[in-house]
Amino acid sequence: MAIGAVAIIALGQLLKYLIPGKQLKASGVPNWVLFVGAVAGIVGFFVIPIVGLVVGFIVGVFLAEAIRLKTFKDAWPTTMQAMKSAGWSVLIEFGSCLLAAALWVGSLMVLV
Repeated sequence: MAIGAVAIIALGQLLKYLIPGKQLKASGVPNWVLFVGAVAGIVGFFVIPIVGLVVGFIVGVFLAEAIRLKTFKDAWPTTMQAMKSAGWSVLIEFGSCLLAAALWVGSLMVLV
């Protein structure tokens, strides 16, 4: 059972990068924009406790896209796609961990 839980988590870790990455590439978001968003998220984490990571990521991606595309109007759809992809990444990781925990609890029920 432990091997199955590790396999589920390993698959989840792989998919949480592959699926959102494919969506971002298809929508045309450059990697440097995501890097700016990540750095802004880290800064935001320390500036605004609790919610700063998310706020910093969104603001960083939006500003980087606004600079790249030269208008705020054109930057918003790309920012929304980056937020959706980040959300998918979190959901995939949460789902794989939840499934591994359910497998662990199920194996405890069998053993007891």
